[in-house]
Amino acid sequence: MTTKVSTSADDRPPTLAQGLGAFVAGLDLAAVPVAVVEKARTCLLNGYGIALGGHATPFAPVARRAALALDGERDGERQVGATLLGDGRKTSIDGALLANAALFHGRAQEDTCGAGHFGTIMIPLLTALVEARGAPLERMLPALIAGYEVGGALEQAYGPTTTPAGLRASPLYGTLAGAAAAAHLLGLDAGCSAAALANAASFAGGMLQSFADGTDEWRYQVGIAARNGLAAAELARAGSRAAPHAFEGRSGFVRAYARSDCDVPALLGRLGRDWSVMRVTFKPFPVCAFNQTPVTGALLLREKLAGRAPARVRVRMNPFETGYAGMNAKGPFDSISGTLMSIPFCIALTLLRGVPSMAAMTTYDDAEVNALTDRIDLVTDAAVPVLSCVIEAEAADGTTLVQDQRMTVADFSYDWATASRLVRRIGAESGIPAAAYDRIEAFARAPERARIGAVLDAFGMLPRT
Repeated sequence: MTTKVSTSADDRPPTLAQGLGAFVAGLDLAAVPVAVVEKARTCLLNGYGIALGGHATPFAPVARRAALALDGERDGERQVGATLLGDGRKTSIDGALLANAALFHGRAQEDTCGAGHFGTIMIPLLTALVEARGAPLERMLPALIAGYEVGGALEQAYGPTTTPAGLRASPLYGTLAGAAAAAHLLGLDAGCSAAALANAASFAGGMLQSFADGTDEWRYQVGIAARNGLAAAELARAGSRAAPHAFEGRSGFVRAYARSDCDVPALLGRLGRDWSVMRVTFKPFPVCAFNQTPVTGALLLREKLAGRAPARVRVRMNPFETGYAGMNAKGPFDSISGTLMSIPFCIALTLLRGVPSMAAMTTYDDAEVNALTDRIDLVTDAAVPVLSCVIEAEAADGTTLVQDQRMTVADFSYDWATASRLVRRIGAESGIPAAAYDRIEAFARAPERARIGAVLDAFGMLPRT
């Protein structure tokens, strides 16, 4: 698919907001490559499936209490509202976004586009709008794709700069993704879509410090990003004026956050050609995206060690990953927000206990794991590519075992069948009926021919905690 971006009336080239707005408004699913559409369906399946598996985590209940305190409960018979998934009560759309995004983010096992978790923002947003507003389901997949493309294009271009600076990609670029998805679902034209994205550029933000401190703000950032993205779209639809140079202007998004120039032609040139959704990866383990490869390598090294606990371990990784907040922490830990980020902890746990589980990740007083965590050193090595690691384990007899684990996006870019097995395995571990997964699979396979009630029914089958 190639989107032609019109110039302004005086033949000036479009601004980035105008070009992105034209792409979002003009996205036609029939012109999108089949592989891209299939990947979007898989993202939808994975998003709902991981959210089902996160029902026992404590973050959605906290967000539900806050949402109900802010906006109150809605009477489904008399008041328009959106369902608190896994709870059954209804509240405002904004309240549902805050709570449901926390549910999607609860296991930290959501999809990842670069360093952004856009599915946790867009899927709750689209679900709530379809349920509460009757937005057309045939727009759901193209809206999802539009969001991945807008958020992904900006994250790929500027994430390598903004993330090391302490800005979190999910709320920073996810607010843009949410605005794009909402704009397409609501049927905004190119001008209004451009204004929605310009608004979102002003509403975006979010820090990484909570990872370093092992606290929970990051769990709720995605819900706030969804709310801000929707507000950006609704303001544009209502007639708000928005800066046409919101991205590339002297005080715009790119200069403010990335401290660099904005290459508008390059960014617009990739739309409809270099599909960001094809870069989306999935997580086999309930740990940070940057810890998926270390855990994979540690499982293989565990076999080589054959029950021996190493005396010391060195882990060499790319500076983009070692510099991320919380990655080099050694504890003591008192929250899973700390353990899932820590490379030393995740490797120690895997070497000693095998595949990480939610129960093991929240066992903070395992003396053997904590002692090995202290003996694992994280080394920054620019020669190691991203999504790779080299683990060097020194045994008590002085011998060294090495696991050179080189992985790429392709290793974690699951197809439908693999994503289905992943979410169903998590569901089996969590006591979730298989019928819930049957319903979300049927919906994600063809949302344009489904009903949103199938999704609500699936979450209604969750055990009450």
